[in-house]
Amino acid sequence: MTQVLDKPVELTEPTVAERTARRKALLEWIAVHSLGVAAALFFTLPFVFVVLTSLMSDQQALTRDLVPDTWEWGNYTKVFDTPGFLTWWKNTLIYAGLGTVLTVVSSVPVAYALAKFRFRGRNAALMLVISMMMLPPQVVIIPMYLFWAKQLDLSGSLWPLIIPMAFADAFSIFLLRQFLTTIPNEYLDAARVDGCGELRTLLRVVLPMAKPGIAAVALFQFFYAWNDYFGPQIYASENPGAWTLSYGLESFKGAHHTDWNLTMAATVLVMAPVIVVFFFAQKAFVEGVTLTGVKG
Repeated sequence: MTQVLDKPVELTEPTVAERTARRKALLEWIAVHSLGVAAALFFTLPFVFVVLTSLMSDQQALTRDLVPDTWEWGNYTKVFDTPGFLTWWKNTLIYAGLGTVLTVVSSVPVAYALAKFRFRGRNAALMLVISMMMLPPQVVIIPMYLFWAKQLDLSGSLWPLIIPMAFADAFSIFLLRQFLTTIPNEYLDAARVDGCGELRTLLRVVLPMAKPGIAAVALFQFFYAWNDYFGPQIYASENPGAWTLSYGLESFKGAHHTDWNLTMAATVLVMAPVIVVFFFAQKAFVEGVTLTGVKG
């Protein structure tokens, strides 16, 4: 019979350098998280203020009170009962939804050609796309307006904003091109060896692998169209039936300039779809934006 003797564990005191390193790591952790909490509050508190004000009564809105005495959920019903508000919703959904689909469908083939094809003038074409990104829309707005309004008689509608999206977008092309360069050429070569043409390779191989980049481009375009104020002001201001939410909200604020609770409620209804879309698609959005910078 053997007896096992446990050896006592020797406890050593941490050295001065170890204590200093731990204290430094703790201070860094506190500093980083404090900055994160401060940044979160900086971006969140204005939205919380708008939501709380939208649920206040007329008398309490914009007072020193931060919490509603009575939760006036009927403010949102009053906003929807405003003449034209549902029409603005419909127009915005058409503009943002159809414009996003057209932009993605037209930008993917161009980005694929710039990323994977070797042809004379490819670099010049890429530089042309980049230069179009640097061109402010205000520079060409007068000739474009004269073309759509005088030649095609489409003023007073959103079609001058939707139709050009069927011919690709410079920023979307550049973002997709950067993402497609991260896809190894071996996958494309294997598809071609199996007898796939370029169109079938694009549809069967490239698109499934490019979902994060396409999602990022789609969200960027959707957010742009949903929040666009300049375009509807130029082309649709003369026709209230073609107004979008961003432009109609200005008219709503003018009609209810003393009813800040209703104005805040309308603002929440305009922001809510964008927040919901980003909440559900943020993973694909962040992944797509991150991978576009892996290599050029």
